[in-house]
Amino acid sequence: MWGTISPGECSALYRLVAASPTDLVVKTDRRGRIVHATQASASLGLAFAGDPVGRHLLELIHEAYADIVLAEHCLAMAGSRGSGWIELLAVAQDGGQRWMELKLGGVPGGDGVLGIMRSIEDRRALENRLFVAAMTDGLTGLTNRNAFTRMLSHLVETGAPGHLALFDLDHFRTINLRHGHSGGDRVLVAFARLLRTLLRQDDILSRIDGGTFGVLLPEASQPEATAACGRVIEAMGEMGATTVGGHRFSASAGVAPFAGSADRTLREAELALLAAKAHGRARVENARCA
Repeated sequence: MWGTISPGECSALYRLVAASPTDLVVKTDRRGRIVHATQASASLGLAFAGDPVGRHLLELIHEAYADIVLAEHCLAMAGSRGSGWIELLAVAQDGGQRWMELKLGGVPGGDGVLGIMRSIEDRRALENRLFVAAMTDGLTGLTNRNAFTRMLSHLVETGAPGHLALFDLDHFRTINLRHGHSGGDRVLVAFARLLRTLLRQDDILSRIDGGTFGVLLPEASQPEATAACGRVIEAMGEMGATTVGGHRFSASAGVAPFAGSADRTLREAELALLAAKAHGRARVENARCA
């Protein structure tokens, strides 16, 4: 340990760090400057791994979290319990960032603040993996219906311009009956790959049900959205030889602008898709409200 510390503070520090010797424990003065620190900053990969004494606490923290850390430091100085553990990004030795959690508490006598920082990188990585799994279609790797409805709602509620396209594989039940579910799965995967190839990087692609796919096209005008869907429909008709049994497959699409509400936008796109099916399939139809 670096710096000087009283016996009472040693006892308090011991209670903080006993659960994990890799936690970084610091003592700051009233202004937030570090006057004592354990050596865990090296194992955590944080900035100033050698000796953070003399640095301000905020120099360890990403600037986006400065206000909340200052507020917690003031609460600790005032003897308040504060918010407890705070999740934040810390500055790493390599110039990158690390997810950490920080807890601050006042020193008896009011001459400083004790803090403990610990890594939550593994927990955040697990949470991210679970989130991605919950929002991803396991077969195609596209986002699923849950993610699709959330993103559509966000775009509509924020007034973003653009269009929604619904694609549906024509006669998909027949494909499953003739070629089995493994054959149907191959068609779904191939169509998802086609969408990724032909649509813009910023377009949001989802498999929302069976052989139905939703595409959110932010900023796209009606002619742009219709043309993009037309390219997909045309390519789908030419794709069969590389998918299942050399057969030709087709898809239909309905296009509607973001308008009113997510439900209305989706309903208009569904009606346009039904019109495409009724008019012979393998085509694109625009919503009447467009």
